[in-house]
Amino acid sequence: MISGTYAVSAVLLGATGAAFADRLLGPVSQTVLWSVIFFFASAAASSAYLTASEIFPLETRGLAIAIFFSLGTAAGGIVAPWLFGTLIGSGSQDAVFGGYLAGAVLMLAAAGVTLRYGVRAEGQALEQIATPLSSETEYE
Repeated sequence: MISGTYAVSAVLLGATGAAFADRLLGPVSQTVLWSVIFFFASAAASSAYLTASEIFPLETRGLAIAIFFSLGTAAGGIVAPWLFGTLIGSGSQDAVFGGYLAGAVLMLAAAGVTLRYGVRAEGQALEQIATPLSSETEYE
C-alpha cells in the first residue's frame, strides 16, 4: 500500500506539473488536483509513519517515531516552502514545474525504497514484527 500510494502521488504530481507548465490549469482545477494528490500522498506518509514505528523494538519505538516525524516536518515544513517560494518568486512556470518533478522523483524513490526494504506488517502483532529487547531473559 505504501509504495502504491507514493507511486500514484508521484505520477499525479508529475502530470499536474506538466499541465501547470503548459498553462492548462485554472485556480479551481489546480486546487482539485492538489487535493487528489494529497489524498494519496497523505495515505502514503501516514502508513510509512506507522510502519516506521512498528519495525523497531518496543523500547525504541517512541524514539523512532520522533525522528521520523521530525525529519518529515523539516522537509515538508521548512525545505519545501522555501524551495517553492523561491521557484514561484522566479516568475518562471518552468522552474515551478522543475519543483513538481523533484517532488515526483522523491515520491517515486520512496515507493522504490518501500518495495525493496518495506516490512509486511499487515495483520501481525507488533511483537512478531520486532521482538522486544526485554524478551531476552538470558544474558551471557
